Amino acid sequence: MASDDPETEEAHKKKKGLLLPLLVGLVLAGAGGAGGYWAVTSGPLASDGTSDSDHAAAEDDSHGDEDEEGDDSPSERPRPELDHVAFVPLDQLVVNIGSDTNQRHLLFEAELEIAPDDTAEVTHLMPRVMDVMNSYLRVLDMQELSDPRTLVRIRAQLLRRIQIVTGDVLVRDLLVTQFVVN
Repeated sequence: MASDDPETEEAHKKKKGLLLPLLVGLVLAGAGGAGGYWAVTSGPLASDGTSDSDHAAAEDDSHGDEDEEGDDSPSERPRPELDHVAFVPLDQLVVNIGSDTNQRHLLFEAELEIAPDDTAEVTHLMPRVMDVMNSYLRVLDMQELSDPRTLVRIRAQLLRRIQIVTGDVLVRDLLVTQFVVN
C-alpha cells in the first residue's frame, strides 16, 4: 500500500494542475458571454431603432424650455438637419448588360446628397461623375445583378468612386431612385 500512495498523490496533483486552468477558462468564458449579451441587449451595442443623435435630441427636448407651453408637435419642432441638405439629380443611365444576343438593359437613376453650398461645384463636376458611373455600370453582368445584395454593393462602389472624383467632403451619399433590369 505504501507504493500506491505516491502514485495516487502524483495523479491527484496532475488533476489539480489541469483542473485550475480549466475552471479559470470556464469562468472567463462565462463572464465574456455575459458581457457580450449585456453589450448587445442593453449596453453600447444595443439597437432600439434610434441613433445616438436621436438620444441626444430627446435629451435636449427633455431639458428644453420649461416655461414654454403648448404642443410640441413634429411640425412645430425645428429640423436643422434638413436645412443643410440638398439633392442633385443625376441623368438617367441606360446600360447594356451581357452580350448582344441577350439584349438586357439596366435603367439607373440616382441623386447625390450634398450640402446646399456645394451645389455649383458638384454640378460643375457632373460630366466626370457620369463618366465614372457609366464606366462602372458597364462592367456588371447579369449574374451579379441577380443577387439581392447587389444594389447595396453597387451603391457603395459608386459612392466611393464619385467621392474620389468630387472629393470626400462634397458628396455625402448616393440615393438610388430607380434600378430596373429588363
